[in-house]
Amino acid sequence: MPQSVRDTRAMIAGMTPRLKEGAFVFCTTTSPAVIEAAAGQALSFFREEEGVTLILPVEVAATFGFDTALAMKRIKLEVFSALDGVGLTAAVASALAAVGIPCNMVAAFHHDHAFVPAGMAERAVAVLEAAQRQAAS
Repeated sequence: MPQSVRDTRAMIAGMTPRLKEGAFVFCTTTSPAVIEAAAGQALSFFREEEGVTLILPVEVAATFGFDTALAMKRIKLEVFSALDGVGLTAAVASALAAVGIPCNMVAAFHHDHAFVPAGMAERAVAVLEAAQRQAAS
């Protein structure tokens, strides 16, 4: 595994945003039966006091009766950001917010992921690539 990057500028300069296949929706439920049935098909899930949040492929979410109106695309940031690195999430969210693109950030062990509305995904990648170039210069 490559060395984790902690330096803010290095994380941004190395983020290399990649638009991934598929569209996803963020769903929530308190139903143990739905959680058990959907968890294996979820890209991710998180337990909160109010219920379990599932990030499901649109098609899967529809089969469980979840609202699929806000389909989101996933942009994987290729940099191996350290879990204790500071600033990558803020830089990504700020760059996208500056041009009116909402995002939901998910940090996993190896990479960070930005979820943006499907219709804005191509523009979001372009914005993040520009931020990457600026940080690298």
